[in-house]
Amino acid sequence: MGSAGVHIVCVALGVLGLVAGIVCCAVPRWKVSSFTGQNIVTAQVSQDGLWMACVVQSTGQQQCKQYDSLLILPADLQAARAMTIISCLLTALSLLILFAGSDFTTCVENEDAKPKIILVAGIGIILAGLLLLIPVSWSANTIIRQFHSPLTPQKKELGACIFVGWAGGVLLLLAGGLLCCFSRVRSGSSGGTAKYYSNSASAPSSNYV
Repeated sequence: MGSAGVHIVCVALGVLGLVAGIVCCAVPRWKVSSFTGQNIVTAQVSQDGLWMACVVQSTGQQQCKQYDSLLILPADLQAARAMTIISCLLTALSLLILFAGSDFTTCVENEDAKPKIILVAGIGIILAGLLLLIPVSWSANTIIRQFHSPLTPQKKELGACIFVGWAGGVLLLLAGGLLCCFSRVRSGSSGGTAKYYSNSASAPSSNYV
């Protein structure tokens, strides 16, 4: 009843969420320079990511430098590194499980086991979405608080990776929710009714003889 179509849509959403997680992990655009108030010098733009900080000159030249030590990084950045990597790995694993139990593949021929496999994949994708949304929202909250703080001399704004992470997390939650709801509907099979009719059919034959 269209279960293969739902699984294909969830796979597409999961792949988009995985791409968003990889972009957030690799691209250094979590924080960007703000040019408000006294920060009107636009000769260079600083961009901070999970692994490095880059400076883009007005001429277009870009220089990036990796962070010196993990221990000097703030807590939100350390947590974002771990959660984003785990989210990408969990999304990839859940997509493989979804491929194995979906209706458009023949990896698993047991029809009773397929809803359980789909449910496991849906839960994994939901957890991956939460692991992507938590560090992005945490970093966004930190950036906004530092932006409005008068004690912060150099203001930073939300980078593109923050919005990409929000979009990827929502897509993963949507895909996982669809899989969980759909597997729950399919789990109610009519296996008990077949036994009932078979028993009732044998009773009249014995009484007739």
